[in-house]
Amino acid sequence: MAKSTGQKLKLLYIVKLLEENTDEHHPASTEDIITYLEANGIHSQRKSIYDDMEKLCEFGYDIVQVHSRLGGGYYMAGREFELAELKLLVDAVQSSRFITTKKSRSLIKKLERLAGKHDAGKLQRQVYVAGRIKTENESIYYNIDTIHRAIQENRQISFQYMDWNLKKELASRTNGSKTVSPWALIWQDENYYLAAYDSADRVMKHYRVDKMGRTEVQKDAREGMEQFARVDLAAYTNRIFGMYGGEEQVVILQFPNRLIGVVMDRFGREADIRQISEGEFRIRTKVMVSGQFFGWLAGIGREAVIAGPAPVREQYRQWLEEITVSLQDFQCQ
Repeated sequence: MAKSTGQKLKLLYIVKLLEENTDEHHPASTEDIITYLEANGIHSQRKSIYDDMEKLCEFGYDIVQVHSRLGGGYYMAGREFELAELKLLVDAVQSSRFITTKKSRSLIKKLERLAGKHDAGKLQRQVYVAGRIKTENESIYYNIDTIHRAIQENRQISFQYMDWNLKKELASRTNGSKTVSPWALIWQDENYYLAAYDSADRVMKHYRVDKMGRTEVQKDAREGMEQFARVDLAAYTNRIFGMYGGEEQVVILQFPNRLIGVVMDRFGREADIRQISEGEFRIRTKVMVSGQFFGWLAGIGREAVIAGPAPVREQYRQWLEEITVSLQDFQCQ
């Protein structure tokens, strides 16, 4: 490395050393810094290191000098992320279902570098989540980027919608070619969904992003602005169970008081909840009436009651009866 080129890079190398190798318990001495620079082809003297540290501090780096009879040195005190914040990010990456195992490892490696080598091991001990099922569709990251770009450019997108087959492969659906107007991305139940306007059916629909293939931005401008403006996304995601569609209806549900936390987790703090007796309450809310909604109620058990309307109560009774009959038929075989 030419001397002039090396001197121009000198401050960058010092910052790199301090960020990656130092903390309050592991300062780098002046001799450590000189040795590191020499290893990278940059000759330096002790006095120039003092000047370099002053310039870096003037620029805004939070560099602390430690004075000690054992030698002391310098370390980078202020970092973009605190260790506790990095642990939260690592846990989020590791536990996110829509991020593949390969991409999780790659992202965590990058986060570890932000912590420095002495704290990287602390992040590694934070990341294991037992039994976590991860998506295997690597294209999800490019799908998300394409969708964001289409939204920013006010363009439609095209894609091939896919499903899993018995060979454990994602295969294109029959009539799976779609062209829609993307309006928002929704993260629910550990999956990414695209909320988009379907011009052919003139309705808002949602799609699992990890089941989208060959996603491309189109030249045509988006449609469905008025339809999307009428959608309250927070309420929309609360009333769609498992992001499965169904007939939207207002229902009245009744629960014992001890299940208030379960209900608020599902429908939010703004839900219309009223006390009806000393031990029970009711909630009036919109839901997409579907098998997934009934499954959520059945999971709670007898304490979850549909108080109205009567047709939805009857649908729920028939749904439970069909399951009971199918179990009896299976036992008879």
